[in-house]
Formats: sequence, C-alpha cells, structure tokens
Amino acid sequence: MSKDLILVESPSKAKTINKYVGKSYIVEATVGHIRNLPKTKLGIDLENGFEPKLVNIRGKGDVIKKIRSLAGKSKKIYIATDPDREGEAIAQDIVDILTDPQKEKIERVMFNEITKKAVNEALNHTIKIDEHLVTSQRARRVMDRIIGYQVSPFLWRAVIEAYGSSLSAGRVQSVALRLICEREEEIEKFIATEYWSIVAVFKTEKGEEIKAKLYEVNGKQIKVPPKPQMNENDWEEFLKTNFAISGVELANNIAETLRSKKNYTISDLNKKESKRNPYSPFITSTLQVESSRKLRYRPRRTMMLAQQLYEGIDLGSEGTTGLITYMRTDSVRLSEDVVSEARNFILEKYGQNYLPEKAKNYESKNKKNVQDAHEAIRPTSLKYTPEFVKEYLDEAQFKLYELIWKRFIACQMESARLETTTVSISADEYVFRSSGTTILFDGFLTLYDEDLEDSNDQNGSSGLIPVGLELNQKMKLEELTPNQHFTKPPPRYTESSLIKELENNGIGRPSTYAMIMGTIIDRKYVEQLDRKLIPTELGRKVNTILVKNFGNIFNVNFTAQMEGELDLIADGEIGYLKVLNDFYEPFSKTLVEVEANLEKIKCDKCGSDMDIKMGRFGKFLACTNYPECKNIKSLKDFAPNGGAPEETGEICPKCGSKTVFREGKFGRFIGCEKYPDCDFTKVVTLGLKCPKCSDGEVITRRTKRGKIFYGCNKYPDCDFASWTMPKAKEEEEPAETSEEEY
Repeated sequence: MSKDLILVESPSKAKTINKYVGKSYIVEATVGHIRNLPKTKLGIDLENGFEPKLVNIRGKGDVIKKIRSLAGKSKKIYIATDPDREGEAIAQDIVDILTDPQKEKIERVMFNEITKKAVNEALNHTIKIDEHLVTSQRARRVMDRIIGYQVSPFLWRAVIEAYGSSLSAGRVQSVALRLICEREEEIEKFIATEYWSIVAVFKTEKGEEIKAKLYEVNGKQIKVPPKPQMNENDWEEFLKTNFAISGVELANNIAETLRSKKNYTISDLNKKESKRNPYSPFITSTLQVESSRKLRYRPRRTMMLAQQLYEGIDLGSEGTTGLITYMRTDSVRLSEDVVSEARNFILEKYGQNYLPEKAKNYESKNKKNVQDAHEAIRPTSLKYTPEFVKEYLDEAQFKLYELIWKRFIACQMESARLETTTVSISADEYVFRSSGTTILFDGFLTLYDEDLEDSNDQNGSSGLIPVGLELNQKMKLEELTPNQHFTKPPPRYTESSLIKELENNGIGRPSTYAMIMGTIIDRKYVEQLDRKLIPTELGRKVNTILVKNFGNIFNVNFTAQMEGELDLIADGEIGYLKVLNDFYEPFSKTLVEVEANLEKIKCDKCGSDMDIKMGRFGKFLACTNYPECKNIKSLKDFAPNGGAPEETGEICPKCGSKTVFREGKFGRFIGCEKYPDCDFTKVVTLGLKCPKCSDGEVITRRTKRGKIFYGCNKYPDCDFASWTMPKAKEEEEPAETSEEEY
C-alpha cells in the first residue's frame, strides 16, 4: 500500500513530525538546501534577465535519488519546509528535481509550530508554493552572489599582503563592518572633556539621609561642557543658558561656598505616577539581543538552541515535542487562542490584579518590512512550563526557553505602576536635586524585567526618598564631595547593539543576523574583547578599500533600499528584473571605474595581465593569456617583503636573530625569524600585572572555540583566568558620563 510523503529540511524535525502523523506517512529530510548556484563560477546570466543557473549540490546525490524514488511511490507529496523565504526556495527546489507526473501530486503545507494539532491542521489545509517568496529569495541570492564574486577578487588583489586570509565582501556583512569601523574611528578621534559634579548628603531632623547632586546655579542648569574644540563665541553662547563646572578650581570654589551655607531647605517636592508597559513578545532580533545581554549567548548559539526547541525535545512520556514557535520571524502578532490561554494562566497563577481588562495587542513598528505570515516567538503550549520541561533540557536550552516563556507571559500582564518623587534642596542660588522611584504595583515586573546594559544614575538619584518630606523643610548638609569626570567616547558595538542598529536601519532580516555576526568574526575582520566588537587591522584595511571604491554600494541607505525592494518582491508589488537592475546598474558602473583604476599585475613572461584564480590549494595568480602562456605565481611572491611577518624590533635571546609577530591557534605571539631552526617564542602581554600572583603579566588567550579570555603568562604556575580584562591597581573605574546625568 502506497503512503503519503512529507518532506522537511531537518532530520530532527522529521522525527518529531513522524510521531504525530503515524504509519500512513513517510517523513524524509532534505538536510537543508539541495540546489544552489555553482561554486566554481558566477552561475548567473547577466545578459539575460539575471537568470540563476542552479545546480544540484555536490554530496546531495543520494538524498535527491531517495526523494525521487519515494515521490514515485507516494500518493501525495507534502512539502513542509520552514515558513520563510529559504523554506519556500527549498520547496521550489524539490519541485524542480521531480518529474512532471510527480509534480502533480505536490501540496505545500506550512505550520508555525511543530505540534500535533498544528501539523494535522496543515495537512488538512494545504496551500500552493508562494512564487513571490521564492522570487524574493532568488533575487537576494543573486544579488549576494554578484557582490561576492565580483568584489571579493578585487579585495584579493587590493589586499594582496593578506594572502593567507579568506577575504570576502558581502552585501550586508560589509555594511556591518563599516558601522564597526566608523564607530572605532569616532572613538579614536574623540577628545575627552573634563567636567565636575558636586554630590551632597543631607539629613532631615529625624536623621534620614538624602543624596543629591548640584543641579542648578543662578537659574542655569548644570550641563556637561561642550567639546573642547568649541570656539570662544559658541562657548559664550552656551554659558548664557547653561552652567558648566569645567575645572578643579571652579569646583572647589563652589564646594567651599556650599559648605558655608547654613539655610538649606526643600524648595520643591514633586510626585508623579507613571505606567511601565510590558515588552512585546520576542521576534528574532529581540530574542538575540536579550539572549546576548541576559544569558551572554552569541546570536549564532541562540539560534542553534532555538532551532532545537522548535524542532522538538524528547519529554519522556510526552514524546518528542516542539516547545516554541518558529524562531525566524519579525512579526509580534499572537493568535487569539494562545492569548486567551495566557490570560487564563495569568488569572490562575497571579490573580485578577495582574490581568488587564483587555488582551494586549502588539503591532510592529515598521509594518511595511514585516513578514506577518507567522507569529512572534512563544511557547507552543502553556502546559510546558519551565518547571515541567527543566529535567529534559540541558542548561543552555532551559535558560533560553525560560527567557521566551517569561517574555511571552509577561507581555499579556498588567502594566506596572510607579511613583517618582523628585526633591529639590536649595540654598540661595544653588539647587540640589534627587529623585527616587517606588513601585506601587509591580505588574509584569513580577515575572520579567529587561535589564539595561547602559543604565546610569540620573539627577543624583539615590533610589529611595524618605516619606513625609514637606516644602520649606530644613535640611542639614552632612557631606559634600566634588567629583572629577571626563566625557566618554561613544561605546563600541556589541553583537546585540549592532543587531539593533542594523534592524533600526532596515538592514538584514531575521534569518541573517546570526550569520552576519559570525561571518565578520570568522573572517577575522572583527574580534571580541569584553563582548565589544573591535575591527582588526585586516578588517579596517578591507573596510577602507570597500568604502573608497564602493562607498555608494556598501552603505546603510543603499543596502536598506535593496532590502525594501526584496520585501516588495515577496509582496508581489515589484518584479525581479526591476530590483536586479536597480542594484546592478550602479554596481556595475562602479566596478568598471574601480577596475580601470586598479594597478594590474603583469606576467613576467608575456606581459599580459595576471588574474587571481582558485585552485586545490587556494588562491594563486595566473596569466590571462592562457593557454598560450601557462605562467602562474604564488600570491606570496607579491606581498610586501615576500609575505614576511612583521618585525618586533627586538632580538631573539636564544640565537640573536630578529623576532617577528606570528599568528597561532590561540592568537598572536612573538617568535624567532629563524623558526624552525630556533624555537624561541614569547607571548604578547597587555602590560598589566597579574591580579592573582602579582608576578606574571596578563595576556590575551583563546579557547579551543576561539573565544577570547585573559590569563597569566606564568600558567600553569598561576591559574588566573577571566573573561573580562582586569584593570591596573591604580586605575579607577571611570564614571558614567553623559548630559543626562544632570
């Protein structure tokens, strides 16, 4: 008896679905894509409508053969690939490898969660493959291939000294690199400005303390001084409406005056109630951001764990069960059924006070760029509480599931009510201010709060303001402290803040963020120190070349425009050819100009141009006059000093030769230029004494997975290790500084 065939991408997904559908179905996995553009050539007909030449992926022959065999024996063929562009493209690839009689048996099924109810409903309500979604994916792939194949070789030639690196350019990854490099340039050009704050501790007659910061002098609010390069006229204009404590002499004079004052009183007392609304349910980007901040998981790891939770976890007697909805989404929509279920759960567990009168409805900020085919990321069933599933998940899976669970339940809970009390304490022309916030009703905060990375103390807030204060009440000055500060440069991006920046600019999509982060780090364009993204020398060199030559292509506006047009293809509002022409016309024009200005490497045998080729052992230079001239050269021959490593300027203590910088498995180190004849090596230290043994120095090291940490160069005699860079003993923690402090 013939059976129906269900095709999915993942073996684990196939296993979960197989449990739900029974013996009348065969569930088979494609194990990802089965067709792609060819590896060894462009694979796009630029002269005839940018038609892609897709080929079967090498190594997938057995999978394709099995699919064809099963399709021939099946009554119906259900394609159940993921509900997004990539899933739709894989569905079309399956159609393309089958015969016409087999194609007539095909039905497309789509579900947002892998549960018995969702799978069976999908099988009973089949749809057609979305041609617009497929076309959008093809356009994205073609655009990326053109850039990769036509810009990357240019990079190989332009950065020929980096012959050992796998250089590449990407439509979105290069913009991400540009943002990181531009931020680094801002930091390097930043000139710190000195300023002072004055903090006082006052006491009431009952002995209650209030910590406050000097806020106003002569009716002018204290502000951080402008940039030091400000001209005299602008400085005078600034001081007409603001007051700046810009140096130690002024700070001490003000402090001396304040200490002499005896008549401090409460001049203003203000209480204000406010609401704090719950956060929207997770989408891909916000999940990656929060997972990075709360759990310290990199985006790639977050998506891997989310994939496991989506495809199914063995819950013992419950069997293999999908625990969350599809994790690649930019929609915050929730189904009415699951919202109703959440409201019942909140009422039962937390009580009536925590249940809003009406269900909370969330709308995407940028509706035109949202793919609303499926819901936000949420648990598939409220039966599977974190406590219920904990014993079946490993620690990392559990932490991510708990985060998703709490965010979802909290999004349907009542808002928190807060009361902020602001008190002003004055003596003549000087006004101190302090504020504190009290939670009147915790609402959703009882379950979930979004800890901010860059919170700072505003208005001298002490957090608690004594109750029972009154206007004109006398206060006693207990302490007064002038504090020196320096303005800080803009912060480096973290993976989470870079994802937010890309998303805010309309760059990248749910399925691409983790890949973008991974690519720029794997290519060694960027490294992470204390979770901050710092461009490497190679990354900055690549960015400089790309911005100089392709600045109109690798920029935020053009990339966002292309993303928007790809979305319009998916919506059926614009054609494939229009979008590719919009991209290729400015790109090809720029490429021609760049090629014309690029210095050619000439063949030393026939005088023709040399071009970079890819061979079994990597990239090499070959004469374009082949086969008449078969001259080839190693890229190393054209690198500065023949590709010799950078000298340190020091002498090898072992043999007297020069020492050079080298790259090893665990990072940069110093070695003898005569290696392997001389095996002298030395670690590159950071100039900091080890905080544990005080004898060794701190060095940067890497784990087997490439993650950077800090250790002592006396290891194993000293086992000091830290994920964060230690500070020198005399170095104080810099104060958080911004205008908002005042």
